[in-house]
Amino acid sequence: MEMVEKFEAARPRLLSLAYRIVGSYQDAEDAVQTAWTRVQAADLSEVAEPDAWFTTVTARLCLDLLRARERRGELPLLLDDIGGEQAGADEAFLRREDVSRALLVLLGELSPAQRVAYVLHDLFAVPFDRVATVLDATPAAAKKLASRARGRLRDARPPESGTATGYPGTSGTPDIAEHLEIVEAFLAAARGGDIARLVTLLAPDAVRIADPRLLPAGAPTEVRGATAVAEETRLFADRIAVTATFLLAGSPAAVIAPGGHPYALIRLRIEDRLVQGIEISRYTPGTISPG
Repeated sequence: MEMVEKFEAARPRLLSLAYRIVGSYQDAEDAVQTAWTRVQAADLSEVAEPDAWFTTVTARLCLDLLRARERRGELPLLLDDIGGEQAGADEAFLRREDVSRALLVLLGELSPAQRVAYVLHDLFAVPFDRVATVLDATPAAAKKLASRARGRLRDARPPESGTATGYPGTSGTPDIAEHLEIVEAFLAAARGGDIARLVTLLAPDAVRIADPRLLPAGAPTEVRGATAVAEETRLFADRIAVTATFLLAGSPAAVIAPGGHPYALIRLRIEDRLVQGIEISRYTPGTISPG
């Protein structure tokens, strides 16, 4: 099989790997396409294991992208659900992938090296000697990075016993992954105008508080009750359509970002698997910071 055919056969796996590292359809496509151009330009006569080499090239490109984001102070926002041009074949493939957005948000909290080490080894079974090549590190260092990543992700899961609310006056830590899923479900229902679903996600006495500058004329700054809060989301459907979930001080939140530009923050207080409170505030530079 020619190298071109081998790369095309590996493309779905490379896209899956890149997406889990960078958390963006477009960036994953770009990384794989850049890897393809490097394959075309390289002397492949001595490449003994093409698949392993493709993986190394793609993962290095993804690592460079993550480090560039970190230098620029960019937040690891997940804005791929924002409507736009019709998806290409690669993006359509990635959209069919069963990847938890909660996992992607949590991966975004890792350092670039930790994220690459974890994805390569734990999700794609790449041996640590090859992970080390990608990271320009020793196998022992690569193993330690993956272990630290594993520990941070484990800390985001609920403990096996005891109370796990993570709020003042309680013991345990919050189930961040579960809370992220609740936030995603809430935003999805709000985007779709599914009032009945929203009511099931809200506590009966849920409260919404908002900066008056973000509200339509005449809208109250405070709304109480699950039904009232759910029905009010109709006023913000167009804005909620461009939201991205992330972690703010270790707690799930969302940013309204039309055109990818942060505009407002949504903080959701979750207890007993229900949204108890919603706070909507203006975004200002420095309000949130990466990592």
